[in-house]
Amino acid sequence: MPHHRNPTDLDIADPDTPPSPEPCAFGAGRPPRARAAARSSHDSDDAHLVGGAYDPGHAHDAGDAGDDFGGLARDLPRFVGRRRALSLLAAGLATAGLAACGSSQKSSDATTTSTTRRSGDPAAPPGAPNGGPSGGTGSGSSGGSVDEDQGATGGSTSTEVAEETAGPYPGDGSNGPNALTQSGIVRRDIRRSFGDASGSVTGVPLTVEFRLIDLANGGAAKAGAAIYVWHCTPGGEYSLYTGSAQNENYLRGVQASDKDGKVSFATVFPGAYSGRYPHIHFEVYDSVASATKAGHKLRTSQLALPTAACEAVYATSGYEASARNYPQTPISQDMVFGDGWSTELATVTGNVTSGMVATLHVAV
Repeated sequence: MPHHRNPTDLDIADPDTPPSPEPCAFGAGRPPRARAAARSSHDSDDAHLVGGAYDPGHAHDAGDAGDDFGGLARDLPRFVGRRRALSLLAAGLATAGLAACGSSQKSSDATTTSTTRRSGDPAAPPGAPNGGPSGGTGSGSSGGSVDEDQGATGGSTSTEVAEETAGPYPGDGSNGPNALTQSGIVRRDIRRSFGDASGSVTGVPLTVEFRLIDLANGGAAKAGAAIYVWHCTPGGEYSLYTGSAQNENYLRGVQASDKDGKVSFATVFPGAYSGRYPHIHFEVYDSVASATKAGHKLRTSQLALPTAACEAVYATSGYEASARNYPQTPISQDMVFGDGWSTELATVTGNVTSGMVATLHVAV
């Protein structure tokens, strides 16, 4: 007899089958660092939603006198122009018969259309019925959860995690406030502010687990390192910078990796705001001591949350703005993840009632 799973269990992962390769003449074999370096200023992250409306000048008000974080209103024309140019280039190369790039080509995360895709597939456009072309249970399943086949754990154990922008709200001293040097930043539960601030955040419970991999040591667990993590509230605000969260420092924290390279944070599922696919920022440091001095970063990147998890969460109370914003920016059109997300897409398990767990391997 077929085995029936409990409909309240969420088990979401990136599909086992790797996505289609990108055109071989552009980006073939590029490592993630080269990919990030190729981005221009239009990839300055987080064109932001403030008070329910897009505020293209907010980052400038936050202390960025040079307007390096001008946001989506300034940069989208260039972003779209680049993608159209790449599409035309790819089409021209295909016409010329350059389809035999073979295994030497960089594995791509480009969106594909397949009848095997299910609601957990991040390539399925947000807002599509049941999360994608193949149906599945989608966010309408019992208990706000999704029954999804389990694939490989998120991220990669052999490819260095992609270097990404820290965005305009890092809180690491590079753009105004510095939470890293404040007493209390080293903590696992980041749902409350610390120090002189006293606010807290509510939302769907989320445990974020990173597994640090040391590529220079043959892929062994990277013990004794540290991760600084930060993300927006369910309403799309960033502590230290925007709206009612400006005088708070919640949803920011530092933890050391244990002997297995594991780093864990207790938080809430972040919201979706205009111009970005749902994500969590993080920086990797050699140690907690280095992190709390805002020292040298080994890597700056972002964790992407799977489609089915987002759909389940954004159907719940408190995420109404996210339900409206989320369908506007599929991961394939996101200004950060749009050129590839294989090393950044987490797996998520659990449900909206008892909480979810997002897991990502981070190779550095």
